[in-house]
Amino acid sequence: MDTNRTINFNYKLWAIILVAQFLLFYALSKFPGAINFFSKLFEWKKNVHTALFSAETISVGDLIYILLASGILILFLLSIIKRNKAYLKKILIALNIFYLVYQCSWGMLYFQPPIINHLKKRNIQNSEIEALTLQYLDTCRSQRALLREDSNGVFKVINYKAIQQEILNQQIRLPKTISNKKPVSILDVKSSLFGSLMSETGILGYYNPFTAEAQYNPDVPSTQLPFTIAHEMAHQLGFAREQEASFIGFLCAKQSASLELQYSANLYALKSLIRAIAMTDEAFAKHIIQSYSEPMKRDRAYEVRFGKKHSGMISDFFGVTNDLFLKSNQQDGSITYSYFVNLLILYHE
Repeated sequence: MDTNRTINFNYKLWAIILVAQFLLFYALSKFPGAINFFSKLFEWKKNVHTALFSAETISVGDLIYILLASGILILFLLSIIKRNKAYLKKILIALNIFYLVYQCSWGMLYFQPPIINHLKKRNIQNSEIEALTLQYLDTCRSQRALLREDSNGVFKVINYKAIQQEILNQQIRLPKTISNKKPVSILDVKSSLFGSLMSETGILGYYNPFTAEAQYNPDVPSTQLPFTIAHEMAHQLGFAREQEASFIGFLCAKQSASLELQYSANLYALKSLIRAIAMTDEAFAKHIIQSYSEPMKRDRAYEVRFGKKHSGMISDFFGVTNDLFLKSNQQDGSITYSYFVNLLILYHE
């Protein structure tokens, strides 16, 4: 038997299987019964999955990513150096396994019925957004006056572990009209090993579907980090869409006993409302920002400095690719905040 011909056949076969997987899961995403199956599968394995890796202080998911990326890079280089497609076949096998596990454990959850189906749909008026913006401005001004600061007068969180536990406690109290998902009973939130890289790419946090770990960038400003953690923990509940995870994270923070968590979430809501209204009334949006309290202005200035320090080609590239990823999974994209704002206003109603 011709060995080269056999290798070429196997190489092409695994490439065909990968394409077939793309088509299969795309087709399954059109069937509510299939989506319901994967949702129930996630609910069944949720706490078991979390318990497997929660005892480890280091991010197991990040280690898996490092090993996988290193292995694929080595195989790719070997295929070039030795001009042997057998190494490419191994890469394709790894990609097939990776994609299958990803779709079964997480990817199909992007096609769950949206949260907004639980709320009364209607057109949102600009006047409503403006009124809610003013309300959140007052709330943030009041809360910020009570919070700790660092030596530069910038908001500073001291105990993130307490905030994580508070979010876990609040997941139990989510309105049943919004979520019928079972709360996670095990805390599994970890600082990412890629903190510096995340800062350069503009990524605040992410959920690892292979280990169920909620990851966050420990270097981002304290104004953003508590809400980022709440957002990633909402993914652990089973909310895949980014804007929905933000909304669930916001609900967990809203009734929280942690003023730091409340402020971070309310500030996120305020900024989302400002972005939304700026599309039609830029003058009003600027007026709101100018009406920040002095401590809030210091917080905002620090966020701006942090963003400028880490802006560049890498952050622009990841911003575009993340936007494409969100849109490919039935989401609005990273530059659109209308869905979260709609959820926020309809929930307040």
